[in-house]
Amino acid sequence: MYVTILSLKKKMSYKMGGSMEKLKFAFYWAASCGGCEIAVLDINEKILDVVAKADIVFWPVAIDIKYKDVEAFPDKYIDVCFFNGAIRTEENEHMAKLMRKKSKVLVAFGSCACDGCVKGLANLWNKETVFERAYFETPSTKNPESVTPKTLVKVKEGELKLPEFYDTVKTLAQTVDVDYFLSGCPPPIPYIIQAVEAIFNNKLPPKGSSLLPNKSICDECPREKRNRQLSEIKRIYEIEDDFKTCFWDQEVICMGPATRAGCGAQCPKVNMPCTGCDGPGPGVTDQGAAAISALASIATSPEVIDQVVDPIGTFYKYSLANSILRRKVIK
Repeated sequence: MYVTILSLKKKMSYKMGGSMEKLKFAFYWAASCGGCEIAVLDINEKILDVVAKADIVFWPVAIDIKYKDVEAFPDKYIDVCFFNGAIRTEENEHMAKLMRKKSKVLVAFGSCACDGCVKGLANLWNKETVFERAYFETPSTKNPESVTPKTLVKVKEGELKLPEFYDTVKTLAQTVDVDYFLSGCPPPIPYIIQAVEAIFNNKLPPKGSSLLPNKSICDECPREKRNRQLSEIKRIYEIEDDFKTCFWDQEVICMGPATRAGCGAQCPKVNMPCTGCDGPGPGVTDQGAAAISALASIATSPEVIDQVVDPIGTFYKYSLANSILRRKVIK
């Protein structure tokens, strides 16, 4: 058991007088869509158990508290911080380092924090090309003065500062030391509840563990699997799904074999192949490479692999930033 977790047990012990000292929780939102924040609320009535046993001392989306207030906290003041979002800007990096300093336990919460998620696909470009697209090329953009964001702008009231926009999207663990990982886009609700209960009951696994199951999506998927040979690759709209056969047997790529379980195979159960949002499966270093290897092992010819439309978007939709590739080299 990770040594700092031992302090949580002391926190949950009864003091004289019969009262229980509450834990201190924090939630932070870096470069992400906000779905992880909503997932926290989707635990529904279980939120009452959380507030009964923990005080939320920092949650910018719900509480009016400033960065300077957090900076004034003693080091390790926060018992557990759930940090969602990738590291895209100078502000994201600053807050990752600050929350690491102020927290006993830091949880990478959601695909963006764990693997970079869809934002990581921006690593196919750099800052200049991203800005070119966002501020000049999009059909709905009118920018006759060619204005782009600046880190420092002088106005009559003084200077306005924006955080630096980085070339490369990084994961939380590529920026600071992370104790636990709870992936998903957003994390599955049952495993959010399970993680919170593990914290309250002092039953967290060893440091570095994923808080999702140690198996793949295929282990949760009810679809029938056969011994297949893949001679053609189709996209989901090109088949008439029979609602029961593995997508690979229907010649559609599914990321299930390379993806960690936890969602209950929700997508395959509603007739869509897994796209990999729970991140690399157990023992998988590179999620995309693992899926490509699976494809190559059943392809009847090398030409089959050439039929993949958008290989990066297919195999690295959620994990490019956390892969061996990391980013495109731009000279």
